[in-house]
Amino acid sequence: MNLDELQSVQSRERQIDSLQQLHDTFYQDAGQFVRQLREEREAVAERVSDPFDSPDVQRLTDEINTAERTVESIYERRIGKLVKQASLDAAGMAADVDGLTTEERETFDRLVATIEDSRSRVLDTVLTQEADAETTPPHDDEAAEPADATATTSELRADSAMGAGEDATTDREAPPPPPDEPLVSESEPEPEPDPDPVQEVEESAASPPPAETPTPADDTDDIERMTVRITSDIGEILGVDDRAYELSTDDVVRLPTMNADPLLEQDAAILLDQS
Repeated sequence: MNLDELQSVQSRERQIDSLQQLHDTFYQDAGQFVRQLREEREAVAERVSDPFDSPDVQRLTDEINTAERTVESIYERRIGKLVKQASLDAAGMAADVDGLTTEERETFDRLVATIEDSRSRVLDTVLTQEADAETTPPHDDEAAEPADATATTSELRADSAMGAGEDATTDREAPPPPPDEPLVSESEPEPEPDPDPVQEVEESAASPPPAETPTPADDTDDIERMTVRITSDIGEILGVDDRAYELSTDDVVRLPTMNADPLLEQDAAILLDQS
């Protein structure tokens, strides 16, 4: 193996989506090639007086670094494709794994086994939980509820029947009232006396009328104001005079100067006068 062969494998692996066929001992051969380059560099370094200034030593160092990076690139590119093929195989689909190296075949088998085990554990757990939820019998309290309801209904009917019998017995035993006495219902309320109109007039005259809430007058404070025309919908703002102002387009309003100045600066209002 040489550096040109490694770079050719790298270029081919980048051009196709599938795994190109490699020898079983590809990575072993690549490792042997890098070791030979190192041994050669050590031999050259021993023959020269200054290894750090030797062109041959520098050339071999560059070849070693290039070979190592190329082998690493090939492996990273192929392992990504290998994971995809292992996922297909674990799902029972056809996987294209011809031409794998010895190391890649071992990795592929472990990946398939791991994915199948994970799939079995995850899906079996989910499906078992769903099956248990469908076959779980109702709680004992829920099952006993209809019987309890029936017993309660029967007891209510029995109590009602007993009460009706007692009322009937009482009605039969009670003597009728004397014919000369009028029948008066004990629950009927007695009529209340009509209110005294004179007393109501006196109470009304004695009660003072409710006090009216004073409304603040505009411009009665010491706050400087200016009249502006609103040029955009601003909404509600709170003035420095503690009053709320609802500002919409084309509104003409007299605002405190400290509130009007920012609107003028932002072209949200036009000054009409300064009086």
